[in-house]
Amino acid sequence: MSSNSPKHALSFDVEEYFQVANLRPFVAREDWDKIPSRLTVGMEHILRVLDKHKVCATMFFLGWIAEQYPDLVRRCVDAGHEIASHGYEHLFVSDMDAEFLEADLKRTEEALVAAGAPRPLGFRASTFTITRDNWWAFDVLVKRGYIYDSSIHPVRHPTYGVPDFEPGISTVTPPSEPGSIIEFPVATYPAFGRNWPVGGGGYFRLLPGWMHRRAIRSLEAMGRPTVTYLHPWEFDPEQPRYPASASSRFRHYLNLDKTLSRLDSLLAIGDFSSMRQVLMANGHSAAFPKG
Repeated sequence: MSSNSPKHALSFDVEEYFQVANLRPFVAREDWDKIPSRLTVGMEHILRVLDKHKVCATMFFLGWIAEQYPDLVRRCVDAGHEIASHGYEHLFVSDMDAEFLEADLKRTEEALVAAGAPRPLGFRASTFTITRDNWWAFDVLVKRGYIYDSSIHPVRHPTYGVPDFEPGISTVTPPSEPGSIIEFPVATYPAFGRNWPVGGGGYFRLLPGWMHRRAIRSLEAMGRPTVTYLHPWEFDPEQPRYPASASSRFRHYLNLDKTLSRLDSLLAIGDFSSMRQVLMANGHSAAFPKG
């Protein structure tokens, strides 16, 4: 990798605050259209700070969001950001079968293309819910032409995680479908015999900013490109509060007022770009279409 190549990927899961797993018990799917949107609050902050640092990121859009806000998809495309798939409506892959996942992917692809984006080449499952129990999902992704995935989290967690999985960039061969797919997990840091999550989301808000930046620099020194991920609602401290459990409130609302300044400081260290650009800089350029 040349000195001018991006070393780290920055990504955003583009979804509304009321679509997250922590708040599912309080928001019925049929009520989504009735709830006032706050998506643009976070997206305005994100797009401004990315423009300030001249960084192109990967935007993992829900298909539902693309249908509701096609202008936002087009705005991201026009700004040079990569558009990828986050599934249609934030369902866990663990709650699907292969037929359902394929239909979900197809609907999302159609929504993104209709909004003006290229057909997505990357996918991230809701809440990292591709695990050893549903490895068949890679058959579906390869069948539909995806080049890379970012759904495996190589950590121990009660809902998701494949703790023995390669934490860097690797290639997965599906169980049945001919071909392969690149896996690029969000960042983890090795210590005490296990991988610790440092790749963003709630951990980005929980850890002090200097600690996250130090972890990224340490992983860079190990020769490992990283992925950081965030959500638009993490830039919106004024969002409505739901009466969730104490643990859910902690995970969802902690330090929302600090996310923007921490991202600004992170981008100041340089070397961030989209998932596609980092993969191409790390020996996978032949996997992507030209242009």
